[in-house]
Amino acid sequence: QVQLVESGGGLVQPGGSLRLSCAASGISFSISTMGWYRQAPGKQRELVAVITSDSGTNYADSAKGRFTISRDNAKKIVYLEMNSLRPEDTAVYYCNAQYWQSWSRSYWGQGTQVTVSS
Repeated sequence: QVQLVESGGGLVQPGGSLRLSCAASGISFSISTMGWYRQAPGKQRELVAVITSDSGTNYADSAKGRFTISRDNAKKIVYLEMNSLRPEDTAVYYCNAQYWQSWSRSYWGQGTQVTVSS
């Protein structure tokens, strides 16, 4: 059974930091490209950051210099370290896993709410 379980969201003041975690099970984590996406109310889901199986990374322009994605293959966890948070970062953050194993696979977590407000 595939599970992606996000944690670490919450309420933080502007300029603050949060670290999101996504614990994976039931997938081939080591060969997966793992990503963090977010969806704000009334907006489409958008990419925040991705990390490939060989730890290559890519970030949305809005995340560059503030967010860091990393992975621990032994623990099957992907992290998103978020610093200098802004109100516009408020959204539900989703974890995604993509890999090819006989066919293309893509799985999503249930999301964790991040609210940046004073």
